[in-house]
Amino acid sequence: MGKDVIIACDFSSAGECLDFLSEFTGRKPYVKIGMELFYSAGPDMVRKIKEKGHPIFLDLKLHDIPNTVMKAMRVLSNLDIDMCNLHAGGTKAMMEAALTGLTRADGSRPLLIAVTQLTSTDEARMRADLLIERPLAEVVQHYAVCAKEAGLDGVVCSPLEAEQVHHVCGNRFLTVTPGVRFPEGDKGDQARVTSPADAKKMGSDYIVVGRPITAAADPVAAYERCVADFVD
Repeated sequence: MGKDVIIACDFSSAGECLDFLSEFTGRKPYVKIGMELFYSAGPDMVRKIKEKGHPIFLDLKLHDIPNTVMKAMRVLSNLDIDMCNLHAGGTKAMMEAALTGLTRADGSRPLLIAVTQLTSTDEARMRADLLIERPLAEVVQHYAVCAKEAGLDGVVCSPLEAEQVHHVCGNRFLTVTPGVRFPEGDKGDQARVTSPADAKKMGSDYIVVGRPITAAADPVAAYERCVADFVD
């Protein structure tokens, strides 16, 4: 599977998102629909973007008891999405239940990936707020191994951790990496960040890029720059 740039369409309304995507004439970039847009515009937003020909990563980060997550994934499996996710912290039992719910009667399903630790979390916060005393890199690798053992396709992690995830889980296990900024850009609320070019060197399979593209003066040019740095 080739590398790709996923645009995080973190807009508050369907109109904003569709207006943004209309700028990409001749291009059908991979699109991430997160909580803000999904809760605002609902499943119809997924259908409208899919009708325009975009691959879709539905980023809702499910985390609940296994039965609840299984039923929620069964609902999401009816949407024509390409990728969705949950929190690895929900345990292997929850991830296995999610996979069961997401798999359709014909055996097909979207890619399912697990969030290891959010890229806004650093080791100090993890220790102080979550009471996780192990090193951050070790935690990410352990969560990745659990996700693989549960049958998932990959994880969400920082580009800084992609190489080690591949080391413990294999190169076919996907690393989907937010926390990507241009070298001259603002880090925003991200703690573990890198550039598209460095993410490529570190082995990321997908990069998720939001504000550096969506808030750019020329979003299409910013997207093309990401593609040039990461894919080409």
